[in-house]
Amino acid sequence: MFIRLPLEEQVYRFHDRFQAGKRLASRLTQYSDRSDVHVLALPRGGVPVAFEIAQAIHAPLDIFVVRKLGVPGHEELAMGAVASGNVRTLQTDVVEAFNIPSSMIEEVTQRELLELARRERIYRGSRSAPQIRDQTIIIVDDGLATGSSMRAAIAALKQQQPKRTIVAVPVAAPETCDELKSEADEIICLETPASFSAVGLWYEDFTQVTDEDVRKLLERSEQRHGPERSGRG
Repeated sequence: MFIRLPLEEQVYRFHDRFQAGKRLASRLTQYSDRSDVHVLALPRGGVPVAFEIAQAIHAPLDIFVVRKLGVPGHEELAMGAVASGNVRTLQTDVVEAFNIPSSMIEEVTQRELLELARRERIYRGSRSAPQIRDQTIIIVDDGLATGSSMRAAIAALKQQQPKRTIVAVPVAAPETCDELKSEADEIICLETPASFSAVGLWYEDFTQVTDEDVRKLLERSEQRHGPERSGRG
């Protein structure tokens, strides 16, 4: 369905994350059936989207954990993010606007790093992380607002020297989508509404994805592709 907006901006609204993933997959057919392609999801919301992409293009699915650094007292507002690989990015404009001291930034960072490690254990268990070096990585989320989590993910992935990094999201704030074009090799944003506001507004069903949902989707994907295809040795 479409959200009723002025005629110059009729924007598609997704039913749920799975349907959004199927639509995204249609833009990624050139990466089908390639042994060098891996689909990485930002949990939790990006996993159902990425699951459909991985199924459609016959690629292995894994997670890449990123944690937002919320402004103390305004936790929904991101002042940065941390990602797998001990990488941190900061939104300097937010830090300066709220006059956030470095000690507070470090406190929030350490707390989120602990949660990041916990999630990796829950989602991946004893399975090793996928190989990134010289691979084509499609990094997926359910949408981009400030883009801080995706920026952290891209920075961490680049440290592992992938051959190519593609960002794929169903919906994004237009300025964020434009900014990320200089950081990834390719970025696919299906919808970039001018009146963006929040990711959840562009889904009919934006039910929270649970840790158990993530585990089950990763297991289903691995059953299809197997540990060798997933690059886990």
